[in-house]
Amino acid sequence: MGPLLSSRGKKYILVAIDYLSKWIEAKELPINDALVVCKFLKSLFARFGTRHAIISNRGTHFCNDQFAKVMLKYGVTHRLATAYHLQTSGEVEVSNRGLKRILERTVGEKHASWSDKLDDALWAFRTAFKTPIRCILYNLVCGKACHLPIELEHKAYWALKHCNYDLLTARDHHKVQLNELNELCDQAYENSLIYKEKTNRIHDSKIQYRVFKVRDRVLLFNSRLKILSGKLKTHWSGPFTITQVFPYGTVELS
Repeated sequence: MGPLLSSRGKKYILVAIDYLSKWIEAKELPINDALVVCKFLKSLFARFGTRHAIISNRGTHFCNDQFAKVMLKYGVTHRLATAYHLQTSGEVEVSNRGLKRILERTVGEKHASWSDKLDDALWAFRTAFKTPIRCILYNLVCGKACHLPIELEHKAYWALKHCNYDLLTARDHHKVQLNELNELCDQAYENSLIYKEKTNRIHDSKIQYRVFKVRDRVLLFNSRLKILSGKLKTHWSGPFTITQVFPYGTVELS
């Protein structure tokens, strides 16, 4: 994300999201080049292990020789997201919007302090209930509930109960948590599939299928172009002429 208002020399936020758990990692950066991206990924691999694949946009900080060498070294497949493909980038956009919204409420009027509040925003994001997986990110990844400072400060019974375990009781309780973690991951995966199928049905129900022919004149809709207040901008460009029609509604314009 960025460029943002400079905060202690930082202007960008690099975000990484796990496909299943939706766990989010973010780092404030002064620039968005290949060096800082590779350093960020190496720190993630050291903490969480290597990934089977990484999906990114087609930015120059991802599509370069240095990034490719890091992917080859760790045995990670690099896949590029299709431009304007909401099914691929929509999940990241939703997470980015959620993180931005939390940052806005955290910093208040001190907009230049967003880099200091990024960790607090990440904590709030990770401990919030997520509808797609029907659970809390922290519970899914760590296998236990997150004890918030306010709960310990006010001596919430359930929080103090878990914090005051002796070593043997804590060991036995942790074994139970590890056994429950696999079941929680399976439930999150099933809930994620159900949520995606539901959203796909809603999306498909709003699509109006039209049959296009070669030499038809059409307008091109740009869903990424935002209409700015006071500016005479439109989502539509053209007209264009259809030169070729492919299966599944894809056409080539000239």
